Amino acid sequence: MHQAALLGGMIHDASHYGWKVAQPPHDWGKMAEAVQNHVKSLNWGHRVQLQDRKVKYFNFKASFVNPHMVCGVSKGGEETLLSADHIVIATGGRPRYPTHIEGALEYGITSDDIFWLKESPGKTLVVGASYVALECAGFLTGLGLDTTVMIRSVPLRAFDQQMASLVTEHMAVHGTRILRGCTPLRVERLSDGRLQVTWVDLASDKKDTGTFDTVLWAVGRVPETRGLNLEKAGVRTNPNTQKILVDAQEATSVPHIYAIGDVAEGRPELTPTAIMAGRLLAQRLCSRSSDLMDYDNVPTTVFTPLEYGCVGLSEEEAVARHGEERVEVYHAYYKPLEFVVPERDASQCYIKMVCLREPPQLVLGLHFLGPNAGEVTQGFALGIKCGASYQHVMRTVGIHPTCAEEVAKLRISKRSGLDPTVTGC
Repeated sequence: MHQAALLGGMIHDASHYGWKVAQPPHDWGKMAEAVQNHVKSLNWGHRVQLQDRKVKYFNFKASFVNPHMVCGVSKGGEETLLSADHIVIATGGRPRYPTHIEGALEYGITSDDIFWLKESPGKTLVVGASYVALECAGFLTGLGLDTTVMIRSVPLRAFDQQMASLVTEHMAVHGTRILRGCTPLRVERLSDGRLQVTWVDLASDKKDTGTFDTVLWAVGRVPETRGLNLEKAGVRTNPNTQKILVDAQEATSVPHIYAIGDVAEGRPELTPTAIMAGRLLAQRLCSRSSDLMDYDNVPTTVFTPLEYGCVGLSEEEAVARHGEERVEVYHAYYKPLEFVVPERDASQCYIKMVCLREPPQLVLGLHFLGPNAGEVTQGFALGIKCGASYQHVMRTVGIHPTCAEEVAKLRISKRSGLDPTVTGC
């Protein structure tokens, strides 16, 4: 869906390159069908791989009977008991509904649901400040839909806040309405089928209303632990988050029961991270390796219209850990080549590299806002994982003309006070 929105922008740009292309209306149903077919093919592919590797697959909901046994219940209600020497919990999480808000559950949907809508959601209110909220709002705006994001406090709280501000600034400039410091009070169904949302501005205590076709909740996720009967196995959870407490081996409070992914306390809620943790755990259980998952310097990307990729520490985290005087930040505002001909606004295209100030200036974090941020960040993540320094990056020859080469040209530090805008090659 992110790609669908980007393609719409490319069609708009095409005329600047000599293509006489009219801006066609977007067909939500066709896109949704393609997305659904892709998800179904992935699920089928996983089933086939399990069968090829002679892994038994049981399609049922399971819960613990005791520390070595689970009971699975099929859709038809048939029960199956399974026992094992080792048990891995990887049940993930689900989007959370704010059930304290009147009408939230009855009339709202979540990010899980939007991919399965057969018709366009129309005018949409997205409630939340997470990357999921901003990604959904971004692609809906990109598809030409009237979209509003309601943020109670700060966007992308777990990310670098300068970058988060630039992300939302770009979204606002390009058509997404952002309501800051507001929280919904109730959702009501009107006689014409539309939804009326009442919210309050937390600063002024002033109430306001708006009418939408769809209300999408993106206010966090809850781990799928409540139905597992973990207490029967002796597995401990965090009482506040309901996530499972694990150690560096991914082991729970019961040594032969493990938990990986979103369901585990203190782990990044990222699919590739869970996959690697699971692969390493399997290798340890089979005595093929003793390697542990390293959760430092895990790269990720927020797929907003202008993508934000990052790896390592935010500027705030680096200062908190090392002190402001020991941290050097190199940065640049740049203009991607693909923005030049169509005269796109590049005001929020920005890169910063957070380093230790003492030579050789170890790179603590990289933050990239611009096209193809995921591709750029993935490549530099390897170097940072291997202990790259600022000097290493400066000795790296850039590939011209790419956005990624701007990382290898970061020579202006924040401390210098000089203008970081790139003006030439």
